[in-house]
Amino acid sequence: MLTVYQALRTPMTDATASVPGTTPDRAGFLTVLAAARDQLVLAAGVITGNDIDLVGVIGRHILARLPPAQRVRTRGRIVKRAISTYDAGGPAIDRAAYKATISINMLTRIP
Repeated sequence: MLTVYQALRTPMTDATASVPGTTPDRAGFLTVLAAARDQLVLAAGVITGNDIDLVGVIGRHILARLPPAQRVRTRGRIVKRAISTYDAGGPAIDRAAYKATISINMLTRIP
């Protein structure tokens, strides 16, 4: 599976390298997987000429389905903290534990 993954990453990087300013992160893995599967099912392009086309059919599928560029991250990533009784969120958050008492009164009718 790792070999297939690496074999599919190669057309992704070749296709995105052919367009200036495009990074391989924008290429979708499912797009490349579907395009490669279609090429195997059709057995198209098995015997090629002497020309070496780095983009190829799979690369053209990738470039046709590129998502828009991501905006620049302005804040760092943070890790969400689990809710706890400790003062993790700052002094303004009340995380004290309180006891709860539940009482159930059963009323029965005497016939």
